[in-house]
Amino acid sequence: MKISALIVEDELLSRDFLSNLVREFCPQLELAGTASNVEEAVKFINTHSPQLIFLDIEMQTGTGFDVLQKANHHNFQVIFTTAFDHYAIQAIKFSAVDYLLKPISLEELELAVAKAVKQIEGKKEDNRLDLLLKNFQKPSADDFSISLSTSEGVDFIPLSTIIRLEAKGPYTIFYIRDGRQIMVSKNLKEYELTLQEHGFFRIHNSYMINLRDVKRWVKTDGGYAVMSDDAMVAISPKKKDEFMTLMTKRMV
Repeated sequence: MKISALIVEDELLSRDFLSNLVREFCPQLELAGTASNVEEAVKFINTHSPQLIFLDIEMQTGTGFDVLQKANHHNFQVIFTTAFDHYAIQAIKFSAVDYLLKPISLEELELAVAKAVKQIEGKKEDNRLDLLLKNFQKPSADDFSISLSTSEGVDFIPLSTIIRLEAKGPYTIFYIRDGRQIMVSKNLKEYELTLQEHGFFRIHNSYMINLRDVKRWVKTDGGYAVMSDDAMVAISPKKKDEFMTLMTKRMV
């Protein structure tokens, strides 16, 4: 059985373009309908319960987040679409929800759809949309939580509780203030760009640290940072100057 999909897009040309792509290149999906504004989208979701929604972030009558807030349930997967590197992208990234930048690439569309279909067919409990709305509504990005998928489920971890990250081949270990260690099947590079805007620093090829959790900076023995959990993290020679500048700013 095919997965029912809804396209929410207020621009006619963009709506028709995505509709044609879905019909021609996404055989797993059945396009159940389209909506051009927030009200139409909410009515369709509450009436027909589509399994997958392509959701435009910015519409003339509101935003994709308005749709999520007004819908009676979140029993669906979402792929956001936007023409901008939007301010909301940070919240979307932390929640591990997919998005597509316009003009939409066929390759990226097929990849996002494949991931959504896998999630739907897995029938696992999924609270990522709730986390997304929580992140989006917060006044400070410092309060963001990040979605970490493990073999046992999904953990939603506030950024402020993460002390450091360690690379282990294709995996990354998150060290949390409560003593937990969470291993995820993504490499450290995938978190670097997202977290560096929120006080994290790639101090070494194998380590990324929360600068607010640096307890001591030792310049001898090649240089290392002592973290709040007493871990000693080596400073790469290439990163010393940048680390020194960042720590100096923190002390001002």
